Amino acid sequence: MSAKERILDAAEQLFAELGFDATPTSRIAELAGVPKGLVHYYFRRKPDLLAALVRRLPEDSVDPADVVVPGDVELSLRRLVAALDERLDSSPLLSHLLWRESDTHDAVREAMHGRFDRMVQEIRDVLAAVCPGAADVDSAAELLGLAVSYRHSVARHTPDWSERANRMEREVAFIARALRAEV
Repeated sequence: MSAKERILDAAEQLFAELGFDATPTSRIAELAGVPKGLVHYYFRRKPDLLAALVRRLPEDSVDPADVVVPGDVELSLRRLVAALDERLDSSPLLSHLLWRESDTHDAVREAMHGRFDRMVQEIRDVLAAVCPGAADVDSAAELLGLAVSYRHSVARHTPDWSERANRMEREVAFIARALRAEV
């Protein structure tokens, strides 16, 4: 692994544990096993490290063809939620860091808004494919996006993940019933 990647990994870990403001670059260098000057060589200022971590967010999207079950809104939404969970769980440390720092750093907040908007668009695409006659796909996509986003923002604080999963099942079933009633 390159020195730059080790620096980013160390920054991600320390920012998530201690917070951005409480993490000195000397501690990042120490954990990465590099001289402090090398941190500043790659990242002129500490906020540049945070910006580089934001760029590490996964950009891949869920292909509707992978989750849509024609005629079955609920199963399609369950499959979509599972795919979103898998993607959002791919870097729990980075997600934790970004949720933590989004209140105080504009670049992080913008990245989180962009991440949410992309997720809502993916949900909208799946809903449009599985129930083309539904009138309020936008509201349904927004609601499910909010539910998934909320669950992931507090998941690390929830001792019983199965209860969260049960709630999501009920939310998916509710949205599916509402969309079926529209068609």
